[in-house]
Amino acid sequence: MQDYPRVCYEIFVRSFSDSNGDGIGDLNGIINQMGYLAGLGIQGIWITPVQPSPSYHKYDVTDYCGIDPEFGTLDDFRRLLSVAHAAGIRVYMDLVIHHTSIRHPWFKQAAGNPGSSYRPYYRWMSDELIDAMGLKERALTEDAHTINPWHRVQGDRERFLGIFSREMADLNFDEPRLNDEIDAVARFWLKEIGVDGFRLDAARHIYPDWEKEKNPVFWTGFAQRVAAIKPDAYLIGEVWAETETVAPFFRGLNANFNFDASFKIEAMLISERQDRFIPWLIRQREVFAGHAAGFVDAVMLSNHDQQRIGSTLSGNTAKLKLAAAILLTLPGQPFLYYGEEIGMLGRKPDPAIREPFLWGEPPIETTWRRAVYSKKERVQPLSDALRHPASLFYVYRALIRLRNESVAIGQVQFNEIREFCPERPELLTYIRGSGEDACLVVHNLTARYQTLSLTHDIVRYGIVRYVTHTAFSLKAGVLRLGKYNSVVLTQVAGNIGQPETEVSPALS
Repeated sequence: MQDYPRVCYEIFVRSFSDSNGDGIGDLNGIINQMGYLAGLGIQGIWITPVQPSPSYHKYDVTDYCGIDPEFGTLDDFRRLLSVAHAAGIRVYMDLVIHHTSIRHPWFKQAAGNPGSSYRPYYRWMSDELIDAMGLKERALTEDAHTINPWHRVQGDRERFLGIFSREMADLNFDEPRLNDEIDAVARFWLKEIGVDGFRLDAARHIYPDWEKEKNPVFWTGFAQRVAAIKPDAYLIGEVWAETETVAPFFRGLNANFNFDASFKIEAMLISERQDRFIPWLIRQREVFAGHAAGFVDAVMLSNHDQQRIGSTLSGNTAKLKLAAAILLTLPGQPFLYYGEEIGMLGRKPDPAIREPFLWGEPPIETTWRRAVYSKKERVQPLSDALRHPASLFYVYRALIRLRNESVAIGQVQFNEIREFCPERPELLTYIRGSGEDACLVVHNLTARYQTLSLTHDIVRYGIVRYVTHTAFSLKAGVLRLGKYNSVVLTQVAGNIGQPETEVSPALS
């Protein structure tokens, strides 16, 4: 069984940390903050694309084996890997192979030239065939909002497919030579450079909607070829879809992001009712396991394409602490979006959910964009959070430490979860793990004190491993939790009875 990082962290490179004063986050900026990430307890980082690209986000690549000069050099990237590995942190890079920039040399040679050897690398179609096949428009998906995905190149009789924008041309993986090119790209980063794996952008769209059944099959083949290059390489898919669509991708990929669960968690936090979340999660996991017993469920609160959880919860720090406690005690492999640990805010459009990390130290803060949401008067910078033991940052750090140390909470694969007390909609309660290592987790979803009697075999859970804040007591088998509070209990040795605990420090 592979040893996976217990908690990972997504870095939007441009916004994270600036090392040279040009206002743009870069690779050396990440290197400079590796101690911060290690101190937080992070064991893996996913960095958004760093290859040359004309856009600020770099999701339209022009050179798969280069580094955009804004971010640094290949030597900087090699140094980043060395420093990360020395800190016990694995590095997963974004691999964007669904499309290229229209400025990529392949596309520039293919456009307007039907005889080009690069023409089959992309999907071209005449207006007549588009109409005959009924493909002029596509149904919108959460991740692709272009209704008419066919785009004209001046002087070309055919249009090219680009479901994200006319600046991004979809690749055609029915072309064997393209597959060889992409395999060479994977070999370069895994073998020559040494990355630990890839986050696979737009994994559900590699083949177009009318051939979508080919997508999981493609990734199974790709994973086999990657394993031949680097057997322990990690592959995590962005399959922004419902559970049944995601499940087949686990046949090839180690992990997939759980968008459905993130939306369920948001709904719970807003409604303050658990709405049978745990039975739903168990059913979802059974669907995943039907395709791959060793699947890794990549859970999250938000990412670079979604409204930040801070804004979803209107900056309510108590609820943000609750959100962190739910995420970091659930099964799977949690991914934090940079800045969630200090409560950063952000709403669409996309640049506003990718604002500069608030370090509280101007020399390293990026300035490429003026913040609209995550301003110092609305979000506590890290430097201030470090001076306040009750800050959101310390809640994240304590929960990550718990996850890294606990067998029951931290297991990434084959992890157990059982519902407890389903009749209480205002409480989210569950047992993680089994045997002596098992933990009882209780979340108060409301702004009111809640009381829970620990009866039968549950009474043996009497040792406090974590509690968010001090509005808490455990006495004579009765648990009382203050507003939006969370507690993790482990078992009393030998089941000799339950000690009485009036108050437990939040960050012990």
